[in-house]
Amino acid sequence: MLDVQDLHAYYGKSHILQGVNFSLQEGEVVSLLGRNGVGRSTTVKSIMGEVPPTGSIRFQGTEIAGWPNHRIARLGLGYVPEDRDIFPSLTVRQNLELGLKNPSKPGKWTVEKMLDMFPNLARREHSPAGVLSGGEKQMLAMTRTLMGDPSLIMIDEPTEGLAPLIVKQIADLISEIANAGVSILLVEQKLSIAMDISHRVLVMGHGQIVFQGTPDELRNDDAVRKEWLEV
Repeated sequence: MLDVQDLHAYYGKSHILQGVNFSLQEGEVVSLLGRNGVGRSTTVKSIMGEVPPTGSIRFQGTEIAGWPNHRIARLGLGYVPEDRDIFPSLTVRQNLELGLKNPSKPGKWTVEKMLDMFPNLARREHSPAGVLSGGEKQMLAMTRTLMGDPSLIMIDEPTEGLAPLIVKQIADLISEIANAGVSILLVEQKLSIAMDISHRVLVMGHGQIVFQGTPDELRNDDAVRKEWLEV
């Protein structure tokens, strides 16, 4: 479904991604792990067209490296950025409706389904999104992306700064998305969540993938965890 080969990206003269290689199959949940600053967010931004990349990014057989992000989104690739990017002056319902790829032909995710899943959002359906709590904004960002009916969704640090109860709700939503057949590339700092819901994990270091394997393989690899994950 997604195949990334020799991906490089720069911020000015800083060489952030230095030959990233990985693939993601249909129906997989893959977590991208690593310490802050190693290039995890830059990887998903490069795939989504937010950062100009060099190298190859193939999504469902189509080369998308260098495409504008709106064109990538229409191909079926969803993206939930770390800063959530909701529209604070629009209502919760209006934010959800903006996520529709084709308003005349809704997909499997509808506004009503999103509101049924999240009573907190339903209670604030007609409130400006700017008054939501951090957890509610994260739920809104994720559900708005689902409204576009993506076949693959990339989620960047969804639990950052959230209370433990909200973290569990976000983890449950990610699991529900996966159970509905949507592939997921997850950037996550909380190792326990990533290990619980992922089929495979990728560990980044110095702008490259330094480990690929199953959660159990990572649990059993003390050297990789100490070198690239533990503080």
